[in-house]
Amino acid sequence: MAAHAWPDQPITLVVPYTPGTGIDLIARQLSVRLPAALGQPVIVDNVPGASGNIGSEKVARAKPDGNTLMVQVNTLVMNKGLYKSLAYDPVADFAPVSLTSWGTLLLVTNPNVQKTTSVAQMVAAAKAEPGKLTYATPGVGTPHHLSMALLMQNTGTEMLHVPYKGTAGAVTDLLGGRIDYMFLPVHVALQHIQAGKLRAIATGSDKRLQQLPDVPTLAEAGIKGGNVDMWYGVLAPKGTPPAVVARLNKEIGAILKLPDVATAFEAQGMVPASSTPEEFGALIQKDAKRWADVVQRGGITAD
Repeated sequence: MAAHAWPDQPITLVVPYTPGTGIDLIARQLSVRLPAALGQPVIVDNVPGASGNIGSEKVARAKPDGNTLMVQVNTLVMNKGLYKSLAYDPVADFAPVSLTSWGTLLLVTNPNVQKTTSVAQMVAAAKAEPGKLTYATPGVGTPHHLSMALLMQNTGTEMLHVPYKGTAGAVTDLLGGRIDYMFLPVHVALQHIQAGKLRAIATGSDKRLQQLPDVPTLAEAGIKGGNVDMWYGVLAPKGTPPAVVARLNKEIGAILKLPDVATAFEAQGMVPASSTPEEFGALIQKDAKRWADVVQRGGITAD
């Protein structure tokens, strides 16, 4: 298909998760602004289920004509190692379009339960009684889970994993003193930290957070390979014409520079970030290998 003929019909942005998530917010922001640039309506299609696999497979199987796209988070590449029976390849079956944002995870504890104020203290306590301390996650194989698995592997510690069906139940039990530690997205954790109900021990970014300048990064806390930030981005089915990918990349990049988009992203704990398709592809490849190693070393499976 000649690039100038595209787009000649409405574009569908598939979100492999429920409405109201950070990924859904990205899709909604793009769907409002892309039509003016592309001259076609952009429809958001939420296809949740199986940790994003149902929606992702739908896009992997879609016609590579630029009319079906996907907004995803790094769970996509984590699933490559977690599921032995995937009907699609999370890396090979997509054409990366653009990075859209980064989201930060914070390592937190309940100060009424744990007197820990640093990663070093947490590590010492975990080593003193292996498997006694608990950590919650919204489920097996989530970024929250694999981030803690990576932290334990890098520190030679062992804590008991308590998986929940979503974040809400996990946070309730963390606040209620039934759980010791957790990685939480900054926008979920911040209100509880400010209220003194949770304590941030470390931030998963390369840099300290503006909202929490006194909280060290995992690297500053002595954890090598500690950055556990979540990336978000737009992908197309493999084989989508390069000219279409380049046009989408340009238009998405322009949207990500808008101040009101940054404000909307901030409310969901994300920072806008753009990239070339090649840069996003390199990030995906690198991350897929990194998390596959964590999954393999930890013997983690979601099947």
